[in-house]
Amino acid sequence: MHTVYGGEKTPQELYDHLSKLDSDYTLEACETYADWIREIKTLKQERNAVVLAHNYQRPEIFEVADFIGDSLELARAAKKVSADMIVFCGVHFMAETAKVVNPERTVLLPDLRAGCSLSESITAEALADRKAELRKAYPDLQVVCYVNTTADVKAESDVCCTSANALQVVEALDSQHILFVPDENLARYVQSQTAKTILSWEGNCYVHHQITPEHILSVRRNLPQVKILVHPECREDVIQLADAVLSTSAMMRYAKESPAQEFLIVTECGLSDRLLLEVPEKKFYKSCKLCAFMKMITLDGVLESLRHRRYEISLPEDVRVGAERSLERMLQLSA
Repeated sequence: MHTVYGGEKTPQELYDHLSKLDSDYTLEACETYADWIREIKTLKQERNAVVLAHNYQRPEIFEVADFIGDSLELARAAKKVSADMIVFCGVHFMAETAKVVNPERTVLLPDLRAGCSLSESITAEALADRKAELRKAYPDLQVVCYVNTTADVKAESDVCCTSANALQVVEALDSQHILFVPDENLARYVQSQTAKTILSWEGNCYVHHQITPEHILSVRRNLPQVKILVHPECREDVIQLADAVLSTSAMMRYAKESPAQEFLIVTECGLSDRLLLEVPEKKFYKSCKLCAFMKMITLDGVLESLRHRRYEISLPEDVRVGAERSLERMLQLSA
């Protein structure tokens, strides 16, 4: 585990760091943040706690994170945790995933309102019905569920995947017919890369789905030198305009390793913030939308979560075991 922006910053250093991103980061606000960051770090030691943060979190959250990553990276990091407590800075299904692989540890989500429109587009009951119906026509059918799902949907599936390993997981299965749930855009992208038959659910991430080709084309016209990196949860007509279609972790690697100096990042805006902070020598333009659910996690919310040990995630054991099986199979197939 590591802290990406480790070290204790003064309020002025924090201001210099964050004000590159947004004028709302005033010196007064950063003085408050610096106080909260110090207390959070003290409480982490006292509680033997770690903070896991998704790439789409607010930049100030990164200052207290022990690990920052995408869904696959966080799933792997959660398995390696040796602390007594995990504070998960992400949305509800991600905190559930941390609990699935850490049943003996306390997992906290700072704000229970941090849900996900995509995960809410499917239920375990609806999936069970659809799976039973399709297996009458396709006896070899296997269900691949995107990690952006609740634990009971994971338990009802054969294997999980993330945007980083979706194609790898599908190709590794000994089945020609795959029911891919719940993201229709990611399912369509995987279908374009495989000879297998992908049957998709009708669901999407509202953040990625609302990005249109017009957003991309305006940048392409005015800044033709810019490399356009698009997340596979985007619409097909947006994906067709990309120089590369990548998960958030792959976007990080691409931007750091590419000889190109300017990039358009087409995903949730939090990743652009992280890139601007971590790769200051390059330019990053935004064609992105904010996820209202991700932004419900705040620095003071993390502090209150640690102070009062709230809000704890719990799961029925049968659901936890079923979801763990699905996650473990994903990790095995994508190792």
